[in-house]
Amino acid sequence: MTERAGRTVKTGNQASSGELLELVRSGRATTRGALQRATGLSRATVGQRLDRLFRAGWLREGAGGPVDSPLGGRPSITLEFDDEHAVVLAADLDTRHGRAAVLTLTGEILAEHGGPLVIDDGPEAVLGELGRWFAELLEKSGQRADAVCGIGLAVPGPVDSDTGRVVQPPIMPGWDGYDIRGRLGRAFAEHAGTGAGTADVPVLVDNDANLMAYGEQRVGYPDCSAFALVKVSTGIGAGMVVGGTVYRGIDGGAGDIGHIRVGADALCRCGSYGCLAAVASGGAVARRLAESGVPAASGSDVRDLLAAGHPEAMALAREAGRQVGDVLATVVTLLNPGVLMIAGDLAGTPFLTGVRELLYQRALPRSTAHLDVVTSRLGERAGLVGAGAMVVDHLYAPERAEERLAALGV
Repeated sequence: MTERAGRTVKTGNQASSGELLELVRSGRATTRGALQRATGLSRATVGQRLDRLFRAGWLREGAGGPVDSPLGGRPSITLEFDDEHAVVLAADLDTRHGRAAVLTLTGEILAEHGGPLVIDDGPEAVLGELGRWFAELLEKSGQRADAVCGIGLAVPGPVDSDTGRVVQPPIMPGWDGYDIRGRLGRAFAEHAGTGAGTADVPVLVDNDANLMAYGEQRVGYPDCSAFALVKVSTGIGAGMVVGGTVYRGIDGGAGDIGHIRVGADALCRCGSYGCLAAVASGGAVARRLAESGVPAASGSDVRDLLAAGHPEAMALAREAGRQVGDVLATVVTLLNPGVLMIAGDLAGTPFLTGVRELLYQRALPRSTAHLDVVTSRLGERAGLVGAGAMVVDHLYAPERAEERLAALGV
């Protein structure tokens, strides 16, 4: 067997069409000869299994590659994952704002929309609106509804990955245990039309920090084996990618660092006192600004003030960064990541400076010697890119690919 990003690929006579597709998608084997060597399959068997992928429209032949034999000869024909046979829909929800996009199977954004979407309005209204956005984006991108192979959604709360339902989310009232997958699938079908298969499009849901981390790691740091992202907006959450795979814990609760107690007496939205999010999130900074007479109601308002160089906002952001950095010293010591990325509304110079001050002061030098502390590369698109990648990696994983090929009758 061979292994990459936490996924094992069978070799020998057991290697399926799905496993061959994984080898091509990962770049480990992109010619027929390379697939033979990687799997031990005969030339005829490789040809038969590739034929299923060609008939499904999942593979295409590329330009000629290097000579594929030690004896010389003609350049080999390369094999490529065909990213034009389907598209993915993705959305990223924050507490007051949402973004949605149509993406290719390799993560290119074809059409995108962002606008007000208030999570407190509840799942029925919010997911119904997302269904309308998706339909409009498909029309804008020139794609048909039946070209959509899956939908990915990032939400600001802990998610049970088996069911796609949020579990006791502190900042998502009315969403606990709600059937997000079912409602979003119906909303998409209602607005995009009920063509063949439209109502059965798979929907995958995960925490926003997880998907931001997944998108950022894949695009900017693919060789980093331990990657951590901290999102500081209305709340505070962390996503971790270890060995190329999102680390979620046993039930999706990993990374909820906003509810680590830091000794303060501030009341958190979760109902407890002294949570990190209650004193150092964008929402907490907004409250402190409002108390001093500065108009601010949310993390996005704080972001705008920071962009304008507002001195009090900058001072409070740096203080919040120090509080978060104190907690991150423990996270870094435990996880030992190569990259620690700060994202979200407060991810600017004042906050980052505060994080670095306390992180390097509290953590052992051994834990930070090879650590890069950086800010987001993808910005507001990180969750969309991660959600799209989650869908594609799920649908084209070897076992799932085999199931889908069988359903297609190829």
